[in-house]
Amino acid sequence: MQRKAIFNNKLLPYLLLAPQLAITFVFFFWPAGEAVWYSFIRQDAFGISKQFVWFENFTDLFADPLYHQVILNTVIFSVSVTVLAMGFALGLAVLADRHIRGKDGYRTLLIWPYAVAPAIAAILYIFLFHPDIGLIGRALKAAGIAWNYTLNGNQAMLVVVLAAAWKQVSYNFLFFLAGLQSIPRSVLEAAAIDGASPMHRFRTVIFPLLSPTTFFLLVINITYAFFDTFGIIDALTKGGPGNATQTLIYRAYIDGRVNLDIGSSSAQSVVLMIAVMALTLVQFRFIERKVHY
Repeated sequence: MQRKAIFNNKLLPYLLLAPQLAITFVFFFWPAGEAVWYSFIRQDAFGISKQFVWFENFTDLFADPLYHQVILNTVIFSVSVTVLAMGFALGLAVLADRHIRGKDGYRTLLIWPYAVAPAIAAILYIFLFHPDIGLIGRALKAAGIAWNYTLNGNQAMLVVVLAAAWKQVSYNFLFFLAGLQSIPRSVLEAAAIDGASPMHRFRTVIFPLLSPTTFFLLVINITYAFFDTFGIIDALTKGGPGNATQTLIYRAYIDGRVNLDIGSSSAQSVVLMIAVMALTLVQFRFIERKVHY
């Protein structure tokens, strides 16, 4: 006989949900609502005078050629970080899933970077790639390569992409490894008995069974590249040189926090929120069809 817990107090479910609902309202819905409101407002730097300008903040924003460059930077940065972080994580997970000596130690070491704060990850890459104090940066200059990411925009983008991808590899590695370990060994053994090569087994058996994990990580990594890489960019390049590494989230910070243009910054926040929601919707609408649950 199965016992069921019955609560006579009908208010109890609402009381249990209240703390989470309050946190969601205070830290998400309230700021999002204020961002939408201020995106239609134009005010001075001190907030003394305000004027309702309807969609002028948005029209001025998309009429700015620099904002078009920021959008392009964000697309390049997000795609590069997602592909690198997921690709390397999948490769490391496949290697760590093998029966090798000391694999538990390797797994622990591969998880550690996830505990590193974004700003600390940026500092580590400064010590690696800075043209004057970085180990790799000085080696590149000694080899005759004109390396200086503080002056070269393409090199700066490469460094921030590497730092952001390295920071996310550990997170992806955990999920890929868990997905690989959940695949029944009997399926792989049957494919091996049928004569399938390791690469063929991975392409036709392992990767399709990993599609739910891959889809989940695709959504998470794109969201990470759009939002959670602010600390890396701020500590590493501050959006430079010449706005070469400015992304949508960093441009919103510069206009709102530094230039004190609340209207434009709020409009950029709304555009960024809509863009991420649209990308997520497209992924669930089209890409999820190819997922094998």
